[in-house]
Amino acid sequence: MKLEKVQTQRIYQKISELIKEHIRNGEFKPGEMLPSERDLSKQLGVSRSSVREAFIALEVTQWIEIRPGNGVYVLQQTPEQNELNQKDKDDFSIRSLMLARKKFEGMMAELAAENATDEQIAQLRQITKVLVNKKQNNAEFLDEDRKFHLLISEMSGNEVLKDMMEYLWNKRHNSRFQSMEEHYVRCDFPLFLQKEHEDITVAIYNRDPKQAKEVMEIHLEHVLQVLLGNRE
Repeated sequence: MKLEKVQTQRIYQKISELIKEHIRNGEFKPGEMLPSERDLSKQLGVSRSSVREAFIALEVTQWIEIRPGNGVYVLQQTPEQNELNQKDKDDFSIRSLMLARKKFEGMMAELAAENATDEQIAQLRQITKVLVNKKQNNAEFLDEDRKFHLLISEMSGNEVLKDMMEYLWNKRHNSRFQSMEEHYVRCDFPLFLQKEHEDITVAIYNRDPKQAKEVMEIHLEHVLQVLLGNRE
């Protein structure tokens, strides 16, 4: 007897499937505004961040349109009607990604403070000077931010860990992550990260592993909270 594979489903996926079912049966009509994150979270007994992730997944697959400051609306044509439904290749929770980065990069910063060469620390300080002068959340900022985080992983002294950091960083190219950032991250968000980047660099420069880990985790927790709606 051949058994079917057990399917696992994340909370945001369950919410998005529920909303799709309500759209299919006409309870949420084309052009109609959906209940707010707050209302849906109360009705379903889930967190607002899970509802937000569900909204992003539904927008990426063209079921709804998110209009910042206005609301979330059912599109006039659903993917099943216009054959545009495409499954996202990277099937993961944004919360899971950021929590993984928080723990992993905390360890990277700790190792960097222990193992970095003087030349690497000088390079990190130079990148930080450039990074803290970037005031817009654009390609230039993201390029410097990438250099910052990948250099810290290189400073760990372990090439396998560096490869793992590149893998985690590249996950941000996922369409849901980019849509989340587009809708919910302010264009001047880098201004709020300047001190955090400087604090990380100072801790590594001072060769203080404990402090380096702590400030890196604070930094990535801040990013997580902004993406999922718990912090401005």
